Amino acid sequence: MRKEKPADSPDAYVVALDGWRRETVERLRAAVLAAGALEERIKWGHIVCFSNGPVLLIRAEAARVLFGFWRGKRLREIEPRLKPGGKYEMATMVYVEGGPVDTAVAERLAREAIRLNAEIGDPTRSS
Repeated sequence: MRKEKPADSPDAYVVALDGWRRETVERLRAAVLAAGALEERIKWGHIVCFSNGPVLLIRAEAARVLFGFWRGKRLREIEPRLKPGGKYEMATMVYVEGGPVDTAVAERLAREAIRLNAEIGDPTRSS
């Protein structure tokens, strides 16, 4: 199986998508970028946003779009659909075709995740 080359930039990542996945990623990305100062990069083949360490990810897959937060376990009061899992305090939400994207909630989650990284530090570094 041949691996695809990752996108060169977040813009290229979005342009390579189509249909509902592109629309979902565009809406999430706009909400996240409205939340505050974030540096977007392509890391691990998808969009990762940083502010004092990684804050969140947006990853389009064949049948779903993942919206995940490094401190997501602390954000479950804002959005109970965040499912904990993985390293650090990761939690992710899954979007599927036809599912709504609440951009106000996405922006609030991103804003709080940025605040937590500012207050606590980089979630990938042990204290």
